[in-house]
Amino acid sequence: MSGRDARHEQESHERRHGALAAAVRVVSGMTFLSRLGGMVRDVILVRVFGGTAIGSAFTAGFAIPNMFRRLFGEGALSAAFIPEYASADKNDPDQARRFASLVVGVLAIATGLLTAVIELALLIALIMLPADAERDLSIKLIMLMLPFMPFICVAAILGGVLQVHGRFGPAASGPLVLNGFIIAVGLWHLWHASLGGEATAYALGAATVLSGFTQAAWFFFLLRTHVTWTRDVAPVKDRAVRMLKKLVPVLIGMGTLQITALVDQLIAMWPIWIGPTLLGYAYPLDKASNIILAAAQRLYQFPLGVFGIAVATAAFPMLARHADEPAAFVQTLRRGIRLSLFIGLPASVGLFLVRSDAMPLLYRFGGKGFSPEQIDRAADVLAGYAPGIWAYSLIHVLTRAFYARGDTRTPMRVALCMVALATGLNWTLIWFFREAGLGWSTTITASVQALVLSLLCRRQVVERLLDTPTFLAIVKLLIATAVMGFLVWVMLRYLPSAAGWKDHALRLAGACVLGGVSYPAASLLMRCHEPRWLLSRHRAESGPPKVDASS
Repeated sequence: MSGRDARHEQESHERRHGALAAAVRVVSGMTFLSRLGGMVRDVILVRVFGGTAIGSAFTAGFAIPNMFRRLFGEGALSAAFIPEYASADKNDPDQARRFASLVVGVLAIATGLLTAVIELALLIALIMLPADAERDLSIKLIMLMLPFMPFICVAAILGGVLQVHGRFGPAASGPLVLNGFIIAVGLWHLWHASLGGEATAYALGAATVLSGFTQAAWFFFLLRTHVTWTRDVAPVKDRAVRMLKKLVPVLIGMGTLQITALVDQLIAMWPIWIGPTLLGYAYPLDKASNIILAAAQRLYQFPLGVFGIAVATAAFPMLARHADEPAAFVQTLRRGIRLSLFIGLPASVGLFLVRSDAMPLLYRFGGKGFSPEQIDRAADVLAGYAPGIWAYSLIHVLTRAFYARGDTRTPMRVALCMVALATGLNWTLIWFFREAGLGWSTTITASVQALVLSLLCRRQVVERLLDTPTFLAIVKLLIATAVMGFLVWVMLRYLPSAAGWKDHALRLAGACVLGGVSYPAASLLMRCHEPRWLLSRHRAESGPPKVDASS
């Protein structure tokens, strides 16, 4: 290879990965705003309902349609849809428009029918089951919020179209709408009352459904030139069939994850849905368990959503475009893994260390929110979830690497095994650690899944995934994380114990500042490349790469 060709190849290599970093920044920025809004939303919900059965019922009602959103919208269907749409858009934009229109139309009809069937089943259950005020409220809230599912599923698949066209900012803006609606209703209640009742829960449920409609309408407006209705779908039938063949194993694989989430919901809601005992023994959880679990989940999902999922979201369309370019594919995947660990490792350690200050700071203020005992339980749950943030981040990137190359069966088989492991751990650990057992079960399962996927991913690349530069980079990130964690631990160990809300705020602020300074400093001293990648100014790709490149 001549010197000119080598320079040209290197420039193309940097441009492509600069595009990945730019996309990560955009998605991270929008996701940061949405996760911050989600944090504010959950804090307001805890202030509105406290640790009550109504709060747990609303949380469950909100979680059920979101489970279907993750499965059909942002999960299985997106994983099968984006590679096919990216390929069509790369070769024939008119066919891509027809394909997107077909998928959106079928999805709207299918999820609408599914909603009607579930609504009917819930109505029958409401009529046939013995009267129970708390369980009936939970069922009614699920029925009220279930129509959110078809709206948000359509919005999610339209968001996938936006991502392929490089419009990552608008694609990530949907949750801002949801959070805005719920925060507005919650603040209105706090202005006029103290503790929320059933009427408040119904008002928040209606706001949730309206936000889903608004998101779908907004994305349709943005994509008015890319999604055009047509009856002539014959040119894309073969592509749709290929997508369906991929969808079935992906649906099974990701469906198992959603089944696990549903099992978690059942475990947490058992005292409300079933009763206070299990097989004659007093159940270890209570009616506040579900809202406590949700409050802790929001904190660990914050760094995961802001950066971990952002990396996977930005990398997936690029991996799909480079699926037939092995060298470009493996380099994109390696950088995606390194960027995930760059934030995932310190987030895991840092969130574990500050759990006892973060929980009372967010969820107990002015005598409202959780009780001191519930705060301690929420901190224990966070201690279980936090150590697995790095693994959750890697799973999103690695799974999308398999899907981008058309292998949907490997993640499916791994996911089925992980469901069995998680279910066994869930039902075992809750008897020892209460709600925290669900957190530790999730962390253990995610860590095993990430390691297994990393080993199996070698089948999808022509080179070793963990080459020498990648291995050394991960070692440096581990050292930088250890330095940061030790310094923060020492500071928290010798600071005075918190006596009130202001003390928790000062301790948390000090930990964040020290961690935010020490980790980047340690990374730069060891010459880690990840900070420089994130500051790369190349724009996100909106079309096929101009030059094939390898590194």
